[in-house]
Formats: sequence, C-alpha cells, structure tokens
Amino acid sequence: MAEAEEKEDDSEEEPKLKYERLSNGVTEILQKDVASCMTVHEKFLALGTHYGKVYLLDVQGNITQKFDISPVKINQISLDESGEHMGVCSEDGKVQVFGLYTGEEFQETFDCPIKIIAVHPQFVRSHCKQFVTGGNKLLLYEKTWMNRWKPSILHEGEGNIRSVKWRGNLIAWANNMGVKILDVIAKQRITNVPRDDISLRPDMYPCSLCWKDNLTLIIGWGNSVKICSVKERHASEMRDLPSRYVEIVSQFNTEFFISGIAPLCDQLVILSYVKEISEKTETECCARPRLDIIQPFPESCEEISSDALTVRRFQENECRDYCLEYSEGESLFYIISPRDVVVAKERDQDDHIEWLLEKKKYEEALMAAEISQKTIKKHKIQDIGLAYINHLMETGDYDLAARKCQKILGKNTDLWEFEVHRFKEIGQLKAISRYLPRRDSVLKPFIYEMVLHEFLESDYEGFATLIKEWPGNLYNNAIIVQAVVDHLKKDPQNRTLLKTLAELYTYDQRYRKALEIYLTLRHKDVFQLIHKHNLFSSIRDKIVLLMEFDSEKAVDMLLDNEDKISIDKVVEELNDRPELQHVALEICQQRNFVEETVYLLSRMGNSRSALKMIMEELNDVDKAIEFAKEQDDAELWEDLILYSIDKPPFITGLLNNIGTHVDPILLIHRIKEDMEIPNLRDSLVKILQDYNLQILLREGCKKILVADSLSLLKKMHRTQMRGVLVDEENICEMCLAPILPTDASKSFSITVFHCRHMFHKECFPEPSTESSIHFCNICSAKHRGPGSAILEMKK
Repeated sequence: MAEAEEKEDDSEEEPKLKYERLSNGVTEILQKDVASCMTVHEKFLALGTHYGKVYLLDVQGNITQKFDISPVKINQISLDESGEHMGVCSEDGKVQVFGLYTGEEFQETFDCPIKIIAVHPQFVRSHCKQFVTGGNKLLLYEKTWMNRWKPSILHEGEGNIRSVKWRGNLIAWANNMGVKILDVIAKQRITNVPRDDISLRPDMYPCSLCWKDNLTLIIGWGNSVKICSVKERHASEMRDLPSRYVEIVSQFNTEFFISGIAPLCDQLVILSYVKEISEKTETECCARPRLDIIQPFPESCEEISSDALTVRRFQENECRDYCLEYSEGESLFYIISPRDVVVAKERDQDDHIEWLLEKKKYEEALMAAEISQKTIKKHKIQDIGLAYINHLMETGDYDLAARKCQKILGKNTDLWEFEVHRFKEIGQLKAISRYLPRRDSVLKPFIYEMVLHEFLESDYEGFATLIKEWPGNLYNNAIIVQAVVDHLKKDPQNRTLLKTLAELYTYDQRYRKALEIYLTLRHKDVFQLIHKHNLFSSIRDKIVLLMEFDSEKAVDMLLDNEDKISIDKVVEELNDRPELQHVALEICQQRNFVEETVYLLSRMGNSRSALKMIMEELNDVDKAIEFAKEQDDAELWEDLILYSIDKPPFITGLLNNIGTHVDPILLIHRIKEDMEIPNLRDSLVKILQDYNLQILLREGCKKILVADSLSLLKKMHRTQMRGVLVDEENICEMCLAPILPTDASKSFSITVFHCRHMFHKECFPEPSTESSIHFCNICSAKHRGPGSAILEMKK
C-alpha cells in the first residue's frame, strides 16, 4: 500500500482520497521493466513499458494479455470507448492500431519518434475509423471505402506534438507553442491557447490535457491551470470565424509543477512534481509527488486536500516521468511512475467511519454508520457502538456509556447481560440501572435483582425509585421482599423502606399488608389503594386511623361507599372518639347530606335533632314516624306530636301509624276543634281496627302460651320419671368416694338428682325446712334451678 502524508501530521482534517499500490502482475512487470505510459478503461488497464511491451491488466493488476510492440519505449496507448480497439506508438516511430478481438490492424513505421496517438472514441463504428498520431506533425488517418488508410496533416511547424486527447468531435493537442483544439467534423481549428511559461522545456515539463466533458477541456502545464469551455458562436458573429470558440472560465497557478490533471465533480485532482532542499546536502532534490484536490475559481483556487505519495524510487524521477490517468465511472485515479503504479480512490463511508474511529470520534462514527447503514460494507453499527461504549468506560464516563447502551444494545439480551456484568465488575451498576430494558426484550430476573441489591446496600432512595419505575414482573418479588424485610430488622422505622415494602406487597397483590404499612405511615396513597383494590372489608376496624390521618378524604370515601361499609359501622368504630364523630357530622352538614346527618345524629344520641331535621328538611311524616318507632322513646313521640299538631297532613300520618306505639288519645285530645284533618274518619277507623287487632293478638298469644306451658310440663314429667344409671364410676359429690360400696353384700342408701349429681344418704344434709323436697346443693349454688331427688336407693 502506498503511503500518503498530510501537510500536518497532527491535522484533524480528514483526507479525501485513499491510496493503494497496484500489485500482482504490475509488481512482477516493474521488477524487470519500467513503466512509460498507461491508459485506463472501465473494464481493464493497458500498461506500456520502456522495453516496448504492452500489458493488459485487470483492475487488481493481474496480467490478462501481453503484446510485444517494439524493442524500445512505448510512448502512448489509446483505447476507444468500447475497449475493443487499441492504438500504440513507440519511440522508434512504430504505430499500430488493432482490434483486441478482431483481425483488423494498421501498422506503420515512421522515420521519427511518434510521441502521441489517439483513436476515435467511436472507432468501433464503421464511419468512425479514424486516429491521429503526433511526432513533428499531427496526422489524421481515415479509412477509405476501399479499406485503405488515408493520412492528412492537421498541424505542423511548431515543434513536436507531445500530448493529445480526443473527445466526441473535438481533438485537443499540445506542441511547443501551446494547445490547439480542432473540430473533426468541420476540419476546422477552433482556438489556440498559448503556453504561459516558455522558459520550461516542453519535453521535461509536458502539457497535461483532460476533457471533463464533451465541451470542457482542462489544461495543466508547468504551474499553470486553465479550464476552457467550448461554446457555439452566434450566427450573427460568424462571418469567416469558426462556428465555435473557446472561453477560459478559470485560470490560476499552482505551487508546484503539474505532472497530471483530472476532474473530480466540480473540483480538480492535480498530480504535482515537487523539488525541495535536502537538509543533509543543502542541494535541490526530488521530493515525493503530491496529489492535491483543488477547488477552482475564475481567477484563483482553494486547496481542499494535499497528500504526499511515497512511490518507489521517487528520488530518481523527473516531472515527465509521472502521469495521471482516471476512470470516469468510478472516480479512480492512477498515478503512474517508472517503478510504481498507485491507485487513488475517493473515500467512501466505510473509510470515513474508519478515520473517525481512528480519531476516537465514536459519536460521529456511529451517526455516520446509522445514516449510511444500507451502503457501508466493512462496519456494523453495533460494533461501532460497542467500541464507543468501551471507549467511554475506559475514559470513566460511565453515565454516558450507560445511556448509549440503551440505543446501541437495543433488544440484544445477551449483549445487555454482558455489559451489565462489566458495569458490575467496575462497581458502576447504578449508572446502567436507569437504562435497563423494562418492557421489550427484558433480561433475566437475576440481572434486575442484582441491581436492586446493589441499591439496597447503599442507596435506599435510589432503590425506592427503581421499585416505583420498574414493572413488578422484571424480578422475583419474593426475593426482593425478603431482602427489604431483612434490612428493616436493622432499621425498623425507615419510612423509605416501609413505603417500598408496601409497593412490593401491592405488586404481589398482598394488598392487606400494603394497607397496614400505608396506614402506619399515614401515606397519601392509602385511599387510592383502598379504592383501586376494593379493600373496604380490610378497613372496617381501621376507620379511626383513616379519620386521624385525613378526616375529609376518609369521610368522602366512606360516604361514597355506604354499600360496602355502613354508616352504622362507622359510628360504632367512632363511638369512643366523639371529636371524630363531630368531624363526620360537620362534613355531612356542609354538603347537605340530610339522611346521613340524621343517621349520625341518631347514632350519636341526639335523636331529637335528628327528628327535627327529618320533619323540617325532609318534610317526611312517614320517615319521622318510622324514626320514632326505631328509637322507641316517649319524649321523641311527644316532640313528633307537638311538631305535627298544627299540620293536618302530619296528624293524618300519625293517626294512621301511632296506634300501636302511643295511646292515640294523647294526640286526639290535642287536635283543635275547628281543624280540618284529611281522611279523619278513615284514620279513626284504622285506630279502632288496630286496637281490636291488638286485643286479638293478645288473646291468641295467651292461648298459645298456655298450650306450650302444658306441653312442656308433660315433657318434664316424662323426663323425671325415667331411671338413672348408677355404676362404679360415679362418685359422691360430697365425700368424693365411689357412690357404690366395694362390698356389695353390705346395705347402702344414696340420693340421685335429675341433674345426675349423686350423694351418699349419710353425706347429704337434711333439709332445713319442713318441706320434704330435696334440692341438689351443687346446682342450687350455681343457680341452675332446683333438681328434686328422684330416687332413694337402699339395699
């Protein structure tokens, strides 16, 4: 590979071209011979040597064909656009034009060296069988209809012709005086561009010609560059002038002598011959040639890049020993020297990325790879990303390295796990924790557990944040719960750990445990937890705690969920906390919750205020009567009567319902004589009916009671008439000795009660009254009721 050095070794400017030495067959040729010229076709290369050989090469430099043209130097090789015909001229005056794949051939030897040759670009066509040669004059050869070649002189008298280029219908050539352009169709010379520096020997500093397109000619000669544009002349300006003319659109000088020139888009590639003063001998010597990319302007230029090329034996070369050829389609530039051929290529995205990586510009390299991911061949985005992560970790930028993992590692779980272990090895698990996958392509649970344990050991707040942000299915919840419980043994009052444990319990659907912790901490999320997971059954005995924490939210929740926790239960729980009862009551009053307020007032013992509210706010006599019935308080009935006495509808309601609870006479006596009461007759009839119904009910109940009493008495009598088993296991309840004597032949006497308690006759005390009825002392003492002796056993 040829070397290229930039103007400054430490320059951060990226080179525009990359270089590669053409090897294989070329190396073999140049070990024994010397390159004299070369021409380039998009399919192959043609190399001429000093020993008169022409080699056809593939683009890798392998020899595909060899021609022995002459025993002396090959001066120039020309190919048509098809690559099927080749023209060759040599120093001994020999000229050959032949088909590479046909037997067609022209051969002639002149009496002077032929320096240049150019075949018609469309030579493959029958009407384009033309070529030009140049020695001391420029000759055009054309094939006649009789298959003979007819020469004609295009120009002579200005010295040797040393360069020629044919493009379309235009031929450009250079002699000792300058550059001419000829229109082949019109057989008319268009222009003459004089040479600037006539002091330079044209054989030592030859002219370099290059057509950028069919109408633009680039001239490099000495240190001067001209860009010429061929234009059509307006009909009114023609007269005796050619139909075309040339305008120089750009002209400037270079620092060094030009050995070759070629176009690169709107820029120029210039091969320069350089001389420098030797530091050792302090004499002028040949330096390495330079390949510059130049941006031309009308009267100046800008250097885009400049590379010094290390070609073999460059110290021995002169300006004329170098030449520059290029392949238009691929932007390949061939630098030919006697002992070396170097290929310069435009750097592609792979080369750009490679340079960025060498300069450790990983961010830019990654961006370039992402933009060109469909065209790059040598690099992979992931490999660049991994190199970037390595670089960041080596430089200690762990946070940025962790952040880049999210983008670079993507869904590759193996790479994620590898990188997590690397971060663990250097003690930076915390840095990568925020970027671990959470939803797509999640990692193995132990990875997340490892990170959580790291935080749990050193950062409770960070641990709590991860638990809150990470879905509970990423890790084994039981393992983390146990770890938190173990830490709470050391610090049982740590609010952060307790709150986190509650969240873990919630993830695990152990809502009751979570609720207990939230209540202990008086955490604001307790109400949301109850609502979300319907934990009302779990707070029935925790109402006081909720009220103490946030009475307003607690009351709101309880009032909205009366179907799950009754107001009765709420008041019962608040029974010992009247101040909390009043807080519930005040909220109900503020929000005009009449029924709830009535209920609370009644449960708090303020039945009269509750009744008043029913009558005044609800104006519902039936509800008022129902409330009075529930309370069963005479004073409450009195209040109801007093309130209703001037309200006929209320009186009607009372007359219809009061009969079974209060003596209707109390109400009737208070009714004013002139008051009209709706449906009074019906109400009085109902009172009488209710009274008769009560009488009937009492009589019916009395009959049922007498019948039940007689039935139970008979049953008791039958039961008491039954025998009672007495055996060796029974004992006397007074002396605790076996009830039966051990000697069955002796006489004995015992007393047995229906309650199954037994006594020896001699142990049982005699009754203190004159009544002969005996009662069991034990049952009498326990107030179980009397049990009469049912049997006296004697033997």
